[in-house]
Amino acid sequence: MANSVKWLGHAACHITTEKGTVILIDPWISGNASCPVKKEDIKKADIILVTHDHFDHLGTDIPDLVKATGATVIAQPELVDTLQKSGVSADNIIFGMGMNIGGQVEIAGVKITMTQAFHSGTAGNPAGYIITLEDGKTIYHAGDTGIFASMGLFGDIYDIDLALIPIGSVFTMNPLQAAVSLTLLKPKKVIPIHYQTFPILVQDAGEFIDLARKKAPEVKVEAIKPGQEVTI
Repeated sequence: MANSVKWLGHAACHITTEKGTVILIDPWISGNASCPVKKEDIKKADIILVTHDHFDHLGTDIPDLVKATGATVIAQPELVDTLQKSGVSADNIIFGMGMNIGGQVEIAGVKITMTQAFHSGTAGNPAGYIITLEDGKTIYHAGDTGIFASMGLFGDIYDIDLALIPIGSVFTMNPLQAAVSLTLLKPKKVIPIHYQTFPILVQDAGEFIDLARKKAPEVKVEAIKPGQEVTI
């Protein structure tokens, strides 16, 4: 079985590794009109990553997802406090207290590194994640962020197979910043996310695709629809 990454709409992603490990990122499902599944459809999850506490990322489903699957939640300590108040047990939180930017943990052979993201939040600082799967394939989920020069360090340190980057503007990178970020990250493939969900956001990936071809022609753009997946 190949590693697969399914886009669940907005910033929510569902990763299934070749070993069968399931990783959910920002599982905003209930209330997300672009999400093709319901929380009840998710029968297995081993790891849940949360980038920050805005409603369109934290959502309301994590306590139920954890109860249904026994997943381990990774988030910053301040956000962990919020999750515990919503009913997530410390037993289902990494180290019972969370982790922070620059740190790396390993669960079931998957290495999770928390990175910075330039955004805002109420509890803790927004983050992204670099996920190294059991076979060494690497996925970068940028979270909500503007472009920043140290993305070039991620590109130097990690051999990124797939980047998940926001292109919607207003709250995150716009298509131009997102396209230029590819020259820093140097991924093999990219899935644009965090667009189209709300009328205020960029409504399609066309401009990003055109700019990415000009700025980073070596990167394959996978502009998939919610519910579709890419293998790596």
